[in-house]
Amino acid sequence: MAKEKRFVRIYSQGVTDMVTILVDRETGVNYLATKMGYAGGLTPLLDKNGEPVITPINQIPEE
Repeated sequence: MAKEKRFVRIYSQGVTDMVTILVDRETGVNYLATKMGYAGGLTPLLDKNGEPVITPINQIPEE
């Protein structure tokens, strides 16, 4: 039985310099992942109040 992936990609932009939004299927927290050359980073997306952007678990799309 295959284990379900914890993160699902809901947005992706770019080829060599990439920006991707990932959603954690367990918590619903959205993350921004970047890759530029050999460097990269990951950070939670925040709303205008500085709170994490959270997608309701039942609204997370299948990858």
